[in-house]
Amino acid sequence: MLMLSAGITTSVLASAEAVPDIDNAIQVEAYVDGLVLSQLKRNHIASGVVTLMKGGNVIFSKGYGYQDVHRQVAVDPLSTIFRIGSISKLFTWVSVMQQVEKGNLDLDANVNQYISTFQIPDTWPGQPVTLRHIMSHTAGFEDGGLGYLLEKNPEDIVPLAQSVARYMPKRVTPPGLQTAYSNWATALAGLIVSNVSGMDFNDYVRLHIFDVLGMDSATFVEPLPPRLSERMAKSYGWKAGQFVEEDFEIIANLGPSGSASASSSDMIKFGKALLGGGEIINSEGFKVTILERPTTELMLSHLHSHDSRIHGMAYGFAELPYVNGGIVGHDGATNVFFSHFGISPQEDLMLFTSFSGPGAKHIHSIFKESFYNYFFPQSIDSIESFKAFTSPINHYEGTYQPWRANFTKVEKIVGALQSVRINAMPDNTLLVNNVRYIPVDKNLFREDDGFRRIAFQENDAGEITGYTYDGAAGKQMYKAPFHQTLSFIILIIVPAFIVFAHIVLRRLFQGQQIAELSGNEKLVFYSSLFIALFNILFLLLFSLSFAGASNRELMAEFPWLLKLALIFPILAFLATIHHVYQTIALWRKRQGSVVKVLKLSLISVCGVAMTWLYWNWNLLGFHYLS
Repeated sequence: MLMLSAGITTSVLASAEAVPDIDNAIQVEAYVDGLVLSQLKRNHIASGVVTLMKGGNVIFSKGYGYQDVHRQVAVDPLSTIFRIGSISKLFTWVSVMQQVEKGNLDLDANVNQYISTFQIPDTWPGQPVTLRHIMSHTAGFEDGGLGYLLEKNPEDIVPLAQSVARYMPKRVTPPGLQTAYSNWATALAGLIVSNVSGMDFNDYVRLHIFDVLGMDSATFVEPLPPRLSERMAKSYGWKAGQFVEEDFEIIANLGPSGSASASSSDMIKFGKALLGGGEIINSEGFKVTILERPTTELMLSHLHSHDSRIHGMAYGFAELPYVNGGIVGHDGATNVFFSHFGISPQEDLMLFTSFSGPGAKHIHSIFKESFYNYFFPQSIDSIESFKAFTSPINHYEGTYQPWRANFTKVEKIVGALQSVRINAMPDNTLLVNNVRYIPVDKNLFREDDGFRRIAFQENDAGEITGYTYDGAAGKQMYKAPFHQTLSFIILIIVPAFIVFAHIVLRRLFQGQQIAELSGNEKLVFYSSLFIALFNILFLLLFSLSFAGASNRELMAEFPWLLKLALIFPILAFLATIHHVYQTIALWRKRQGSVVKVLKLSLISVCGVAMTWLYWNWNLLGFHYLS
């Protein structure tokens, strides 16, 4: 689609009398250009596409940037192929529902009956994992991906059954209790489809969805087949003031959760099928069907939410708080591409966007909300209307961490890094990561200048246990105890590091005095020195493991420096045991001055505290997958 002149753009956006009209292609283009064009150079966006369909007609489809920057090949809005990340899951859910229609799958059956090469442990007897749990992300698995979510070399790709078995996460909550978005569980659903259909998953989706709808550019195959690779928007990083091409990301280890590549025209056909009750008229004029209408309507209907007052999950589709709550769909992200696919059955609307490059995350995060809110504005009640609602809010205060986290491997620390701090304010509002929320009902708060809501959960004793954010049902948060927070980690590490640094410096500058020590005192000093060195070496190597490493590198290969670093907590633990034993002996024998023994006791306390820290965060031992 040709760009409009600057004059037309300005007149459309500036007109005070203009009413946003989603059916007006000129208005849509003017608004989209206003959002996107300013971001291309400012945030280093290599490529992008925005496609809007309404009433079965494409209102607007436009490409931005270049699918090949160095050859200056512009994005074709209909033929350029993008990585769509977790939007891939929607094809997995359609595949599951196809097999439900055929009678091969039961959404409420124990999924173990569909798995032949391994079994999910019966962690909670009588509470098996079902496909209904998986589609609502309430199966209870921990999250993960460090060292294995991506694959560097195509020749290292293994069959889906093998990778799913190899990287099976622990069950950390009973099914149905908490919500934790799971790539692994989606990959398991894809494997189940493969098992009951007797087909490779990639072939199944191609034959039963892509070929049926004429989605000629869509594929789960990685790397792309030669016929498609020339139309692929290349992956770019940004270094030394220019775009640098990066390798095609391979997500085959958990392929059904995010391996798909597709063009905008492919997503148009998929959107038409979903909005058309599972069927479309193909290019030859024949009606083709991927799902029966009742099944399609069920899949797009509400399945789960922790609070009926906020949007939750349909059957694998996220319920989003746009268009008066009428949007279902999914976002998708790789390390390079950030995409959105949303449909509104009542508006007969589809929006597909995808952006790539270092600034893609930024434009993705603001585009969809800005677009929906501009063309489908929602009324927002004034703050004054809620002044009558009064309730003590101090019990909401605390640090919250995501259930979508790891609890048994070294990745556990990531959950603490994703903490959200909530503070109670004097005016009876909450400050959530510096965004103010006002109370609107019991355990329900709303942005003071927006319509998004958060709903808190409480236990039988009335204690707040967590919250769910409107439109992000797969990312439920729990209220973390203080000892699981970054503040507590800092409270231990900083004093301990000061003590350890003092020991090392003393060895460097008081070598003569140390040489004059004898007996247990000398033994205890060197035990102290080993504790200090082992802990400092761990902290140094742990930091270096992640310094300068990209997400792509960390997801593809477990850092060898981190493997080396994990030796030192074990050595520090052994040195601490020896030090505690010798310090107790000095107390009993009353050797040395009280001040000296107190100093040694402080070192023992620091060693024990660091050992607890390593144990608590799964750093004592080799707890990782690779």
